[in-house]
Amino acid sequence: MTLTEQQKSQFLDEGFLVIRAVLSQQNLDYYRGIYEDFLSGRIESGPLRSDLSAASEEGEAEKITQIMVPSRLEPQLLTQQLHQVTESIAKALLGADMALDFDMLIDKAPHTDTPTPWHQDAAYWIEMPDKRALSCWTALDDVFKENGCMWYIPGSHQEPLRQHQFANKEGGALQCQANEEEAVAAEINAGDCVIHHGGTAHYSRGNSTLRRRRAFITNYRPQTMIDFERAEGFDHTSERLVRNAGDPSS
Repeated sequence: MTLTEQQKSQFLDEGFLVIRAVLSQQNLDYYRGIYEDFLSGRIESGPLRSDLSAASEEGEAEKITQIMVPSRLEPQLLTQQLHQVTESIAKALLGADMALDFDMLIDKAPHTDTPTPWHQDAAYWIEMPDKRALSCWTALDDVFKENGCMWYIPGSHQEPLRQHQFANKEGGALQCQANEEEAVAAEINAGDCVIHHGGTAHYSRGNSTLRRRRAFITNYRPQTMIDFERAEGFDHTSERLVRNAGDPSS
């Protein structure tokens, strides 16, 4: 996918960028189908599946279902449109050495009304000498404020990493101090994608509607840094740690 110089400049300045129509209707149908295979358990994800809210009682339906590295379980995903297009976007924005680090599914079911707390992705990661990183958040449903669209704090990727802690005493998601007044809502249509830097502070409200909110996320960083992570035993599937220091700007 070809990006304009204005789009590149906006991403570098603000730390996020909306890109329309990354997926066609035909491709949306494909990804929705495979998404349901994961959620229903037809594709078994085992310990790679969790409730990101860490709030569900035993036997209760998940509030924010997260499935890590779905392409490890279903390798055909790597050759499909979403991975191919988002990789080209990552290379256009941050350099030809960008490669897929990991992918994940995050689903907010209707009427769960559980927000994803404010955080920066870099808070989940080990310290690396090259901090170029971005996430491509592709919507499989129309997303708006009431069902959990993404909110971003422009320019936050150019500031030091904010203090983070676990959002719940049971663990789960990390959170930092931020609010909607300093942020911009990225309401997008099914098939659109919003890109954000690893240091950009973001969150989403809970889904208070009758509609689904399914997202397929692909994450990229330089191949040398992926190799660095793996050599340190880090592949985004192990227990979360809290990292509160560092400069996530690139």
